[in-house]
Amino acid sequence: MRVLVVEDDEGIARGLESHLRRLGWAVDITGGVESAWSALGVERFDVVLLDLCLQDGDGSEVLRRLRKSAADRLPDAGTPVLIMTARDQVAARIECLDMGADDYVTKPFNPDELAARMRALRRRAVGRAQSVITAGSLEINPATRTVQVKHRQVELSSREFGVLLALVEVRPRVLSRQQIEMRLYNWDNALDSNAIEVHVHHLRKKLGEGLIRTLRGVGYFVPEELP
Repeated sequence: MRVLVVEDDEGIARGLESHLRRLGWAVDITGGVESAWSALGVERFDVVLLDLCLQDGDGSEVLRRLRKSAADRLPDAGTPVLIMTARDQVAARIECLDMGADDYVTKPFNPDELAARMRALRRRAVGRAQSVITAGSLEINPATRTVQVKHRQVELSSREFGVLLALVEVRPRVLSRQQIEMRLYNWDNALDSNAIEVHVHHLRKKLGEGLIRTLRGVGYFVPEELP
């Protein structure tokens, strides 16, 4: 999962970054309205964690712009937004939810609960209700980051798991190498040119050659029908 944290308190932001990266997610941080808007204009994120009190204004302005943006302005104007703020008044929650926020937590919050809410937002965004993803004999649990094939657990690296989840969530749609990279790597990552190809190669060795297919010149996909 690719996450944008919009938070001007560096201690909170870095704490969130550390916790979410331990879960295997790619995390980028901005501290203001304009920097967040710039990031959303050029990158695609799975979830935005948005504080309301920012360096240069109210975080609700980011939400307002995002929800009102034209389809050709952003990669995805419907990106799930989770508000995290010290404002605990009912009126503030109602205002943000009516403006288009998908969820709302007040500080201080439990980081594990926050992660669970983010997973729920991701499930909703891809149209999936179940917490465990089943594809043929394959079972993927995003919460525990475990994979089973025919009830046999398979050990995957964090990157391998990320590639697999990205492809299975949207199957049978094809994802280009760049689209997969955007899901797995943040701004600070140095990326080898063949990194995705290497991850796919390892996944095929561990899970079987027929799981991930290549559409030459386009990208990779997991077919709808699997054994």
